[in-house]
Amino acid sequence: MIETEPVVYVVEDDDASRSLVRALTKSMGVACHAFGSAQEFLDRYDPLQPGCLVLDIFMPGMTGLELQEELNRRGAIIPVIFTTGHGNVPSAVDAMRRGAFNYLEKPFKNADLTDSVRRALEHDRENRQTLTQLDVIRERIVSLTPREREVLDLVASGRPNKIMAQQMGLSQRTVELHRSRVMEKMGARSVAHLVRMLMNLELGGNGAAARG
Repeated sequence: MIETEPVVYVVEDDDASRSLVRALTKSMGVACHAFGSAQEFLDRYDPLQPGCLVLDIFMPGMTGLELQEELNRRGAIIPVIFTTGHGNVPSAVDAMRRGAFNYLEKPFKNADLTDSVRRALEHDRENRQTLTQLDVIRERIVSLTPREREVLDLVASGRPNKIMAQQMGLSQRTVELHRSRVMEKMGARSVAHLVRMLMNLELGGNGAAARG
């Protein structure tokens, strides 16, 4: 069931950490749904529900990074705030490269989490507002050059820059410049956001078909 107000989802295998995040979000007056595993969250999550996700990066079974990858594949735009007690530079870089909203190492300050949640919810609200403006999305696509439209299609299909460069017969640097202009013209904050815009446009604004 989709709630009209935003929801903070917590996916954390540690009971104490999960309870802490739940208590902090509830103190903000925001509804909170907590899950002990990534699969449990996926079984219940509806991408049409506004909100954000507080996600532990290292968990048994499906990891936080794997869950993020699955959400990106589905075109889900929910902002992801990673938390971990075993932080390292490579995992942080990987998470941010894939579009994470923020990355907090445990033990984090309560104020740092609540601030991140507030900003993430506002970010989600702005993203969803953009996605409802189908006419604006169409106009943005029309503004693309033929080459940029080709890049748009390849980016949306998940092609990395190196593969795109090979397919288009361009240097990787040139592809990166085209990709940057496409993201700017489309007003996309991430690849997942871009994919979701195209999905909504294809579905005529009815995101229901994208729930699975």
